[in-house]
Amino acid sequence: MKYATLIERTDNGYSAYVPDLPGCIAAADTRTEVEELIREAIILHLESLHEYGDPIPEPYTTATLIEISPFYNQSR
Repeated sequence: MKYATLIERTDNGYSAYVPDLPGCIAAADTRTEVEELIREAIILHLESLHEYGDPIPEPYTTATLIEISPFYNQSR
């Protein structure tokens, strides 16, 4: 399974969360570290759901990067 994971740069590092798994978050000093931590968090989250007999959510969120021109009209 592949879950969309959003990674944000913060004032003091990085944070990550998984929209399809509410409460599944991680924070770290580096991007590499936050990617490792969120992978572990996803596994633990899914194991916990399974342990308590809760359904495993199907991934439904997708993400894409939208490129814009740096010369967009700022007056709008």
